[in-house]
This record gives sequence, structure tokens and C-alpha cells, in this order.
Amino acid sequence: MKHIHHTLLYILLAATVAAACGDKVREVPANFEERKEQAAIYPDYKDITVPENIAPLNFMTEGSEGLVVTLKGRHGDAITASGTDRIDMDTTEWRNLLKANAGGDIEVTVYTQEKGQWYRHATHRLTVAEPIDPYLTYRLIEPGYELYRQLGIYQRCLENFTQKTVYENNRTYDDNDNHCINCHNFQNYSTDRMLFHVRANHGGTIMIEGDKARKIQIKNPNILAAGVYPSWHPKKNLVCFSTNKTGQTFHMYHPEKIEVVDTDSDLLLYDADRNEVRNLLCTDYFETFPCWNPDGDKLYFCAAHIPQLAEVPDSMRAQAITGNYSRIHYNLMCMDYDAERDSFGTPHTVVDAAAAGRSITFPRVSPDGRYVLYAEADYGQFHIWHKSSDLWVKDIETDTCYALTEANSDDVDSYHTWSSNGRWIVFSTRRMDGNYTRPFIAYFDKEGQARKAFCLPQRDPEHNILLMKSYNVPELSRNAVQVSESTLHEVIYRTDGDTATYIGKPMTDAMTGATAGSKGGTDAVTGATTGNKRMTDGN
Repeated sequence: MKHIHHTLLYILLAATVAAACGDKVREVPANFEERKEQAAIYPDYKDITVPENIAPLNFMTEGSEGLVVTLKGRHGDAITASGTDRIDMDTTEWRNLLKANAGGDIEVTVYTQEKGQWYRHATHRLTVAEPIDPYLTYRLIEPGYELYRQLGIYQRCLENFTQKTVYENNRTYDDNDNHCINCHNFQNYSTDRMLFHVRANHGGTIMIEGDKARKIQIKNPNILAAGVYPSWHPKKNLVCFSTNKTGQTFHMYHPEKIEVVDTDSDLLLYDADRNEVRNLLCTDYFETFPCWNPDGDKLYFCAAHIPQLAEVPDSMRAQAITGNYSRIHYNLMCMDYDAERDSFGTPHTVVDAAAAGRSITFPRVSPDGRYVLYAEADYGQFHIWHKSSDLWVKDIETDTCYALTEANSDDVDSYHTWSSNGRWIVFSTRRMDGNYTRPFIAYFDKEGQARKAFCLPQRDPEHNILLMKSYNVPELSRNAVQVSESTLHEVIYRTDGDTATYIGKPMTDAMTGATAGSKGGTDAVTGATTGNKRMTDGN
């Protein structure tokens, strides 16, 4: 027993000595050579604007034998971190430094050791700006296209490295339980109300209020299909869905792997309090990706017109669209909403992308209502597979459209979300390897311009290389998801769901006429194109 006691004491002493040695490693090298160039670090966190509440921007280098970094601002204590080829900064020291220098700059100096020689590289800066909403929710999905398995919805706290499982589907393929989960959405950046879809077995839409959940079914002969892409009204318990007949095809000789197309799509309006649904737009246009503005008095969406389909029999519709995928272009549309009368105005074109041979998807309106952020590419509507996809904004106040050049890349830049203060955007991009989407964060300044985007920080920066899944549909929220995974599992597996009551008359394919109120009618996707001035940016 005495021998064991002494052994434990030696272990503790050894640990103490090791810790002391670790502190010495954190010291800045006394002798070094100067290098004019900045250090090559991964991910690229050089000269960026960061939220004051972001987790430490740990990074790595290639081929270094030693690595030391110092971070110093005008206020607070400077911090030093070290490693062999990667940095793992102390979270508390990092948080205190950013808080002390909010609104200012932090100077970052990197030292690397190669063949026993230390080098000091040219410094780079971190500009510390307003905070970002602390929670980011996303789907992690493998690049597979046939089996719904091993995917889930997760929530990451951006202030540290904690990831919480919201819901995971079946780990192995099972004919009875196989199902997909997608399209999570919040009302007003809050998890007090959220939803997501379940497809295939146990299918339905999961409606969540706080820590309670229920399943609903949107099915009716007058509806094209179940609800797909959602947008929750900011003030009322209403959700606008697109309803899409979606298919996918694979390229044999093409830099892009897959093409996702709609063979038809409409808009639905769902009243969550009454569990009622009605057609909102049901025309020979393809309407998709609805989005409310912050005041809830305008609904933006995308629409494409393919007049040649009028001559195509239904049996050949999918083939005709697939064969012409590169000639399908979506415009940005809008219609007014009168909440008191529960009625919509005539849709009108906000950005005529088709006239320029371009196509718009995923509109998102800034919290102040001034900017519409969207993805623009050469064609189509599922831009997460289009390398030509970039982030653009429509400035409603100045009536101009322009690309967010500083945030964009040469690869896919697509699905995006605003922070609730309008100062940050998070989007998915394939810029790191061309295959997997990773979430990037970019500052959006008061002049309507984006700053250089940076990758979601990880405790181990190599995680961005080793994770064989894509981040899909990043959504910011002010609070954490409240419902438990066990509650969601019970609702999904054990309930069939309440079928929403369809209200209104069957919709027609009219291209003119008054839009539907709460009792149905005909809708239009017409109206004069607004004078949107497109600014060139060299892309």
C-alpha cells in the first residue's frame, strides 16, 4: 500500500514537471530569423473580422517541428500558445482577449521551427466586431444519394466547441425504419418554434414548441406534394412551404456530380394554430424557396417560367426538364401580405436574373429588411452543386444588386443565414476541397459589404479534413434547441401525425387575376419587373 502511495506521488510530481515544461514551451523563441511573408496556416484565419464571442481559432501548419503564436491587442493580457504543428488555445484566455478588444484589432504573430531553426513570420490581424448568435444548427450528411442513414441534425455552440445532437436517424439500413430528415427552420432566430421534415418511413413534418413536439401530415389531392422548403412568419404562427416534385440525375462528363431539378413546384401556406393548409401559388410557373421579410408583410420567393412545357405530355415532363436543365432560370419574386385580411397582393419581379442568363435561389432578408441575400448561378435552382454559385444581395433601398466578392470563392458558395443583428452571415461552401460543404462565417458591414469569410473553428483544425460529411443548411439561433432527442424519437417513431385540413377551392393555372385570400382562389406570377441595376464586380 505504501509502495502504491509513493508511485502515485511520483506520477503527480511527474505531471507537475511536465506541466511546468509545457509552460516553458509556450515562451516566445529567443532567437529567430525574420520572414517577410505571413505563415501558411490552415484554416486561413489571416486578416479576418471575427465575432467577439467566437470560439478560439485554432490552426495548424504543415511540416513544422515547432509552432508558437502570440496574440496581442491594445487592451487586456496578451496570450501565447504553442504546439508541434497545431495550436490549441486556452478558451478562457482567448475569450478575455476578444472581449477586452471588442471593436479593435488583435495582432497575431506566428513562429515556426524548421530543421531546428525558428522563424518569425509577418503578422496578421484579427478585427473584433459585434457578437454572433451563439448557436448554429446544421445537418451532417454523407455524399450518398440512395440510402437515408447515418445522418442527423446537430447544434454547435459557436462560443466553444460543444456539439449537441438534435436528432439522428437510423445508423444502419433498415427497410422498416429507414428515413431521411431535412429542412430544419426556426421562427425569428428562436428555438421556441422550430420544425423539420421526416421523409420515407415515419414521414411527416415535426412541429416543435419549446420542449414539446408533434407530427403533422400535409396531404391532399389539391396539393402537389408535401411541404418542402419552409419559412416561418416572424409574428404569426404561419409557415409558407414550397411543394416540389424533385428529382436528381448524375452527370457522366461534368465537373459537377449531380443535378437536382424540380418537375413542378408551388407554394403552400400552413396555419399551425388551426392545422390548416391552403395553396398559395399554383400556376404554370415553378415557385419555390419562400422567405418572409422581418415585418411579415412581404413574401419573397423564386420562380421560373418554362413555356415549352405546355406542349410536353406529363409522361415526358421529367425527361424534358432534365434535358434542358442548363436553360432553366429562376427570378427573385415578391408579393405583399396583409396580415389583418390574411391576403396577398399580386406577385412582381424583384430581380430579373433570367434576362441576364442567370438563376437565383435561397432568398433571405436581412433583419432590418433592407437586403435580400441570395445565391446566384448560371442556371437551375439547387445551387449547392453548382460551382458557378456565388452570394449576392439586392439592396432594396438603392435598388442595386451586387456580388459579395470578398466572401465568395471559385467553388460553390450557397445556402446562407443571417445573424439576428444583421452583422454576420453563415453559408455553406465547397472551397476547402471541392467535395464537402463546410460552414463559413463572414462579417456584413454597415455599408452592405461582406468581409473575408473564415471556416467554423474546431478544437482540432484537422477535423475539417478528416470529417467525411457535409454540413448542410446552417441556421443561426439565439438560444439552444430545447426539445430532447428522446422526445423527437418518440414522436417520429410512435405517432402517425395529424393530417392538416385543406381549405380553399382547387387552384387553377391562371397567370393573371387576384391572389388567394384565406378561402382560396386563383393566383398570378406576373407584374412589371422593377428597375434593378446590376453592378459588375469582375467575377
